[in-house]
Amino acid sequence: MPVLPTLEVERGLWADASIVIGMDEVGRGALAGPVSVGALALVADCGEWPQHLRDSKTMTPLRRTATAPLVREWGVSAVGHASNDEIDSLGIQVALGLAGRRALVGLHEAGVDVPAAAILLDGIHDWLAPALRRPVRTVLRAKADRDCASVSGAALVAKVERDAHMVEVDAGHPGYGWASNKGYGSAAHLAAIVELGPTALHRHTWLHGIVPAGAIG
Repeated sequence: MPVLPTLEVERGLWADASIVIGMDEVGRGALAGPVSVGALALVADCGEWPQHLRDSKTMTPLRRTATAPLVREWGVSAVGHASNDEIDSLGIQVALGLAGRRALVGLHEAGVDVPAAAILLDGIHDWLAPALRRPVRTVLRAKADRDCASVSGAALVAKVERDAHMVEVDAGHPGYGWASNKGYGSAAHLAAIVELGPTALHRHTWLHGIVPAGAIG
């Protein structure tokens, strides 16, 4: 059975902060498309999380699509993106920070007092802080996307939004299977890059050593 997230960590943070913002990235390892960062702002009286919320990687696509609107109703959410061109030119760590900053800007524009928040970030490396113009309180936690409901929700809304984008752009770039692989390096996707060449939406710097050099423009 999948581990169910809780608000245990968030309750500890609410003792010192009026808002907790869960954040997580999706698409880091894809060969095409953006990297996306979800942010979900919750206050202490937010109530129970949506019943089926859990680590988005363990959910079916239909369950993710059905649960994402419930997460958006539960808290205030935003998703930031960094393009494949930004990943190529700046590197994935900087691109993650850009996407995260854009997600926080989205929360600010929705009325969230971001400077007053504690940010709960999935993982053990703080890729967010270098991209911010002012310091914020950031708590790193491994497997927060599995254990912490705010981060599970952030990851879910980001994954649903990014997946929908990859399905949309698949129509204009047939043959790569993005509607199913979402830009990740499936065998069929790699074979298509070799046969058809990379598109403008591929992360070209990521293809060296993965496909023959002659296939990369």
